[in-house]
Amino acid sequence: MPPSEPFLQTQRSSPLADRAIRRRRQALFLLFLLPGIAMSSWVTRTPDVRDQLSLSTGQMGLVLFGVSVGSMIGILCSGRFVSRFGTRPVMALGTLLIIAGTVVIGVGSAVPSAPLVTAGLCLFGAGMGGGEVAVNVDGADVERITGTAVLPTLHGCFSLGTVVGGSVGMAATAAAFPVHWHLTVVALIATGILVHALRAVPTGIGISAAPSTPGPGPSPGSGPPRRSEPQVWKDRQLLLIGAIVLAMALAEGAANDWLPLLMVDGHGLDAAMGSLVFVGFAAAMTLGRFSGSFFLRRFGRAAVVRASAVSGAVGLLLVIFSDNAVVAATAVLFWGLGASLGFPVALSAAGDSGPDQTARVSLVAVIGYIAFLVGPPVLGFLGDHYGLRSAMVVVLVFVAAAILIAPAADTRDRTAAAVDVAQRTQPGTHPAGQHQGERS
Repeated sequence: MPPSEPFLQTQRSSPLADRAIRRRRQALFLLFLLPGIAMSSWVTRTPDVRDQLSLSTGQMGLVLFGVSVGSMIGILCSGRFVSRFGTRPVMALGTLLIIAGTVVIGVGSAVPSAPLVTAGLCLFGAGMGGGEVAVNVDGADVERITGTAVLPTLHGCFSLGTVVGGSVGMAATAAAFPVHWHLTVVALIATGILVHALRAVPTGIGISAAPSTPGPGPSPGSGPPRRSEPQVWKDRQLLLIGAIVLAMALAEGAANDWLPLLMVDGHGLDAAMGSLVFVGFAAAMTLGRFSGSFFLRRFGRAAVVRASAVSGAVGLLLVIFSDNAVVAATAVLFWGLGASLGFPVALSAAGDSGPDQTARVSLVAVIGYIAFLVGPPVLGFLGDHYGLRSAMVVVLVFVAAAILIAPAADTRDRTAAAVDVAQRTQPGTHPAGQHQGERS
């Protein structure tokens, strides 16, 4: 009997297990909060970093390309690492790379050295991309255990981290506090958070995903992994979910990479006010993600994704075409609300769309990170030739397309079919059918 939302399935457990799950969930919240703080800390300082490096908008786009390359490397490796080693060590490694990248960015801004800043952003991106799949897989596992939507709140913690880091970054910008000292303090705080949070994360989560992939063939050790990847790539609905992630990740990533500079160069604000607008964007993202569970329960995934895309499109439209800086700054709030739920809701839908959750979440995350890979240099190139406001039209087109494909995020019918198949195959002796019934 599938519920209205497939991932909301109640399971009873002992008080001791409940306590462990609460600690684990809180640890995941901290592990999402940490990269948000670190990311917004250097994003709010991008005008200062650009000036210290004496770069044009196009050259800054190439520097930001470092985080995209690192993210893609991390995201491509993460799925395999999670399947082999579990989520915990991948989270630890990803967070350590974020901390190391933050330090290197600070050192590169102090030297100053554009290649060093690019290398730091590459490390930072590898940590973000590698760790994010692991945390999302672990969060999806907590969703199954607790029967509650965890991923929107997890991503809300990331957005809350961007508010915290962005607020501090805005104050540091206004006070002309050196970038390298600012980022060093952030790295020290992040190290403490990592040591505290990692204790509550269990080992072994995600390791069984690849071997347990349902599929025909007599060899359980080698057959399913070879068959699972083509089957996942051929899943049309999963690819549409990936397209939603691509559009919404581009909307979020464009703001993360360019919003302070967009407000400074495109609307004439000073660096501190540009940082303030970014904090407003992050606050809107946080509000949207923390309230997401309520709207998901009430309206379902497809309606939430469609409404998010509409809000994002309206915000982008006003930011691009309004010449009033106050209107544009206010519209950023709609942009932030619109970008808030597309990524986590689509990832949750991907994990719930069929067997082999690790492969599905990894695939959709890879598609989403294409936006982070291609976005910075393309927007930087267009910004050099036409201005950053005009460059954002590309983002607007993708977000508008997400409005049309939003129904792909509704996986209720597919989950019901999977449950029905599992019930019919359970009495048999085929191990894959039995396991699929357990996962459904």
